[in-house]
Amino acid sequence: MTEIFPRPAFTPRTRFAVPGRIAVSGRAAALWQTATLTEIRRETPLASTFRFSVPAWAGHLPGQHLMLRLTADDGYVAQRHYSIASAPDDSGHIELTLDHVEGGEVSGWFHGVAKPGDEVEVRGPLSGFFAWPGDRPALLIGAGSGVVPLMSMVRHHRARDLRVPLRLLVSARSPQELIYARELGTETTAVFTRSAPEGVPVGRVAAAHVAPLLAEQPPGGWEAYVCGSNAFAEHASRLLLEAGQPVDRIRIERFG
Repeated sequence: MTEIFPRPAFTPRTRFAVPGRIAVSGRAAALWQTATLTEIRRETPLASTFRFSVPAWAGHLPGQHLMLRLTADDGYVAQRHYSIASAPDDSGHIELTLDHVEGGEVSGWFHGVAKPGDEVEVRGPLSGFFAWPGDRPALLIGAGSGVVPLMSMVRHHRARDLRVPLRLLVSARSPQELIYARELGTETTAVFTRSAPEGVPVGRVAAAHVAPLLAEQPPGGWEAYVCGSNAFAEHASRLLLEAGQPVDRIRIERFG
């Protein structure tokens, strides 16, 4: 579920452009398309990235999500919303990173049955509320699989060599459970809540992590994006407010 806290200063139109590339059409987002699974990459013991070929994909903005539909042989249909992990410039392909949820029928199929060549249906991109066009400084805060839409932003920032500042503060239970650990760079601060490398303190995201980011405000200030569980979203947004981030420049995507 996506929400604004309480209302963003900037809301993208239903049709807007990925700079220099493609207009994201609301009409195209209403159509179901066949997506063919081409690759599966293990990220952590419980999370994997699934890469799909979608030749007619109309493009997306970092932070957007899609609807995915699975249809069983007996006609049973299951639909889920998933954040898009890939950058917009990955033309004709999209990537989703899914946790293996115990008892989850869709995540269970992906982690236990799916193989390259399998087909699903997708519709999107959906929602402009959490989108980052790449035109303003972005302060990203996520926990667990909440890093997925934020990673799309990081990848976009790198692929375009954007000059606007971007920072990522991400929380995971341990280094082994840090999604995209191999890709994270100098823009990222990782916080571990249960176990950490030697010399790194264990604990949740705190004011001591957020305050320095707010202290180094770029011209015009940050646009803050928070993604994670309900509890994490409330906690992180409260830390931002206490550190001086304007309430109308905090965008939240939460799950659970």
